Amino acid sequence: MDIIILGQQLLGYIPLGDIVLYMAPLNLFMFAGALAFTTLIAISKTETQVEAEFGTLKDKGVTVDKKEFKIRRFLAIVCGLATAGAMITGDVFDFTLFVCLIGIVNIGIVAAVKQVDVLDAAFQYGLVAMIATLPLFGGAALILAATGTISLLEIVNIPTTAMMVFGSLLLFLGVAGETGVAPFYATKAEMFRTPGSPFLLIIHLSSLLVIVRVIEILLIINKPF
Repeated sequence: MDIIILGQQLLGYIPLGDIVLYMAPLNLFMFAGALAFTTLIAISKTETQVEAEFGTLKDKGVTVDKKEFKIRRFLAIVCGLATAGAMITGDVFDFTLFVCLIGIVNIGIVAAVKQVDVLDAAFQYGLVAMIATLPLFGGAALILAATGTISLLEIVNIPTTAMMVFGSLLLFLGVAGETGVAPFYATKAEMFRTPGSPFLLIIHLSSLLVIVRVIEILLIINKPF
């Protein structure tokens, strides 16, 4: 099996020891998409959220003040850059670092909101994200122990062992917890009640792109084809 799956061709790579950045059509597309969306976020303003009041026909607008706006925009940009980095990194350890950073800034994007329900949801998601760091880095450590390298360019040439399969399962579990996808989505759903679009959209985008990338990485490690 080649380093690149899904019928892609390797366009080039930048070796920095075990740290490798490689470029392929799908990876570059996701990298460019993350950067483009991050650019749009950097120049966008938040919308005003309209909430209905229970028992009346009145509505109230919920806005984001300037200080909160700057904090959340900065964290959203960091999230976008971390997502872009995760798309082209060619080593397992750097990928786990980018995923961990995404989980941290996702919490920060909503933690700046002064709403009890939102803060409670962010706290619960934060607990899941912190617990998920154990299988995340544990899986990467098992893969390193089984192969002696973290470079996907080297791992692809190493026969798959039971230790690599177990490490891959832990890695996927850690990514699922950090990004808040199923079955951990319930801890993340309440976070989207907060005002602040488009900053909240980067949370969705980062989760989707990271899941696609981790599937590619797991296929490279386990070589099922």
